[in-house]
Amino acid sequence: MLKSTFASNGMVVAPHHLAAESGLAVLREGGNALEAMIAAAASIAVVYPHMNSIGGDGFWVISPANGDPIAIDACGAAGTGATIDRYRGDGLDAVPSRGPMAALTVAGTVSGWGLAKEISESWGGRLPLSRLVADAVGYARDGVGVTEGQVSNTVAKLPEMGPATGFAEVYTPDGEVPQVGDVFRQPRLAATLEQIGRAGTDDFYRGDLGKAIAADLAAVGSPVHDVDLAAHVARAVAPLSLRVGDATVYNMRPPTQGLASLLILGAYEKVASAEADGFDFVHRLVEASKQAFAIRDQYVTDESFMGETPESFLTEDIVAQLAAGIDPQKASDWKRGGTDSDTVWLGVIDGDGNAVSFIQSVYWEFGSGVVLPDTGITWQNRGASFALDPAALNPLQPGRKPFHTLNPAMARLDDGRVMSYGTMGGEGQPQTQAAVFNRIVRYGQSVQAALTAPRWLLGRTWGSDSTNLKIESRFPDSVIEALRTAGQDVEVVEAFSDLMGHAGALVRRPDGMIEAGFDPRSDGAARGF
Repeated sequence: MLKSTFASNGMVVAPHHLAAESGLAVLREGGNALEAMIAAAASIAVVYPHMNSIGGDGFWVISPANGDPIAIDACGAAGTGATIDRYRGDGLDAVPSRGPMAALTVAGTVSGWGLAKEISESWGGRLPLSRLVADAVGYARDGVGVTEGQVSNTVAKLPEMGPATGFAEVYTPDGEVPQVGDVFRQPRLAATLEQIGRAGTDDFYRGDLGKAIAADLAAVGSPVHDVDLAAHVARAVAPLSLRVGDATVYNMRPPTQGLASLLILGAYEKVASAEADGFDFVHRLVEASKQAFAIRDQYVTDESFMGETPESFLTEDIVAQLAAGIDPQKASDWKRGGTDSDTVWLGVIDGDGNAVSFIQSVYWEFGSGVVLPDTGITWQNRGASFALDPAALNPLQPGRKPFHTLNPAMARLDDGRVMSYGTMGGEGQPQTQAAVFNRIVRYGQSVQAALTAPRWLLGRTWGSDSTNLKIESRFPDSVIEALRTAGQDVEVVEAFSDLMGHAGALVRRPDGMIEAGFDPRSDGAARGF
């Protein structure tokens, strides 16, 4: 049985062990939590290519050792060529999920690295960007061992990609899907990362690298143009927050579903079960999720286009209304679509107590499947979440940010503990966050036990099209049958199913000791010193 990892000088959790090692190395060299996260984020963009890329978006929630939490929105908007008329004119009823017309939003995550670097310097951070991306450059140039997840996802998704996206050339070298443990190299991506380290993150958007990326995008037929790259900037914003019991929980603002994550925690707080992992625990959290998702699906979009502020939903009255809508014995109706997501969550806490919760994503497995011909970047398909209906909540529109399932979480407890936690997994993200938070904070489980424990997921996640309640077989039969009796549409899935996402968490106590755990469903690790 896995046990929590403890360290006092710093800790990194990532869903791939090499990314955790990259962050740990920076901490050992005197880097702070933000510098370590940049290093881990760069490495995981190379070693976990089916899950994320520098061609995707990123979001940060940061808890400084001194001062209020802050957040970074590194989400790219739709390009100037991405109009409803253009897509309708091509005979499309929906935004394609693969190919150049799916690569329709600016990739924002590198801009987030840059803003995080600026903040880290205000904390006294001095490591150069070239050092922070050095591991990633090496892994892309010299190669990394292929994971089982990369193999299975390449096999499953290759038929969707089409011949002109550049996908097959990179991900099936020599015309074959690589096997687990084979050396996987990305020399063009190595050169791109090296250029970022040398010239800075701004070069990705407004420098020589930006010009090369714009030429690449034009060559493949993407609606994203040079002016879109040049206009993009990451933004420092105030995270959303909510009091839950003896803690203040923080999450990302729209266009993410961070609001839903907070509402689930708030509603469950009012109807909480006496213990974890039984029928009452699962059923009430599932019902809280349905209540929160109803608000998310009605209101959450690019915040610039929202009629209501997200804070207007984080009130005692609304949280109480959501809780009142939960029947402790009977399932409410659940009929809706949902979203896919391929994402990575990483967390860092350094020896000074600075904590970071970070998510980076290309949306679906391998994003759009477009690998840019010269720069070697796999570009996201986050814009596939847009609708080709101007009356929709998230209509396609140049300059508009797409809806994101991404939402990194943070909590400050009244007893002085700080908790960084999160997961990948589409609609499962806020549900898993709620399970992990409550297991640790309310029910006193160890961090690793909370992550290893069986999970469930209502709605869609990566690798699944169904929207029912998927529950791991490790739950007792009595719990599963009680859920069915209550009217939940239950589908039992295998133990430690990838459908449940890859979660992680770190908790720093007031005495400086950090407890961390990683998800056994991933290739991850918790590394500290």
